[in-house]
Amino acid sequence: AKQDLIDAVSVADHIGIDIDAVNFSAEYKARVFENFLAEYKAGRTPNPDVLCNAEIKFKAFLDRAIGMGADLIATGHYAQTREIDGLVQLLKAEDGSKDQSYFLYRLNQAQLRKTLFPVGGLYKREVRDIARCEGLPVFDKKDSTGICFIGERPFREFLNRYLPENPGPIETVDGKQIGQHSGLMFYTLGQRQGIGIGGAGDPWYVAGKDIARNCLIVVQGRNHPALLGERITAKDLNWISGRAPRCNWVYAAKSRYRQADAPCSIAQLQPDFCEIEFAEPQWAVTPGQSVVVYESRVCLGGGVIQ
Repeated sequence: AKQDLIDAVSVADHIGIDIDAVNFSAEYKARVFENFLAEYKAGRTPNPDVLCNAEIKFKAFLDRAIGMGADLIATGHYAQTREIDGLVQLLKAEDGSKDQSYFLYRLNQAQLRKTLFPVGGLYKREVRDIARCEGLPVFDKKDSTGICFIGERPFREFLNRYLPENPGPIETVDGKQIGQHSGLMFYTLGQRQGIGIGGAGDPWYVAGKDIARNCLIVVQGRNHPALLGERITAKDLNWISGRAPRCNWVYAAKSRYRQADAPCSIAQLQPDFCEIEFAEPQWAVTPGQSVVVYESRVCLGGGVIQ
């Protein structure tokens, strides 16, 4: 974060504009970080970037900017918007490999109307070329990855600072105990590395968590049936247009960021609950992550996987 501020100041100096640094750490702790810890404590795997966008960048920051007299804000997210029939649509970025609409599905009409995405219609290489031609000192800066507040620290070490270890059994789907885990919070569905189980045969994967028994469920082989599912239940829904999509209509959705869009339909829909049925089984669908629904290039919204 310190280097990011230094970079922002250097760019502002280069193009001749003022910069006003505002500290939103209290808002971040209350609205994002506490939720992050609570989700891990409950055995789920949250996505703090989604909540940070909805609560900090496009809420706390947007409100501050408007309060200072700004008409609009502009961010570096790879996404696009367009207005049709009085509604603002959130679109995928031109550069599909960098598209970030998945992380923006919790935004609403008021937030999108006040936002510009100037790089959404460009490829990343074009953005770097423009920065290089303009002499910006950050033209070759590395892409940011991972969770911002963890930085370069090992994830397990970071979680251990806030949540105590709670060891328990590792079992197969047949109920056979084959090891011991150090805490369910350290594992996520589909995880292969770091389980601590050796032996012959196919690699072991995390297939589930029995919270009541503090038990980690594992299976052998990436294509084990326990890792595959065609139906996702989601809550805490947000539909960008303010109107829910239609049931039994063909859409596409993804249940993790780097996943390809997969054909699906919405089997059940309530104000804060839906069931999404995929045409093909999805791998390692993870509670706490987000399932995001698309109609062609338009991001409709989504919810948190249960």
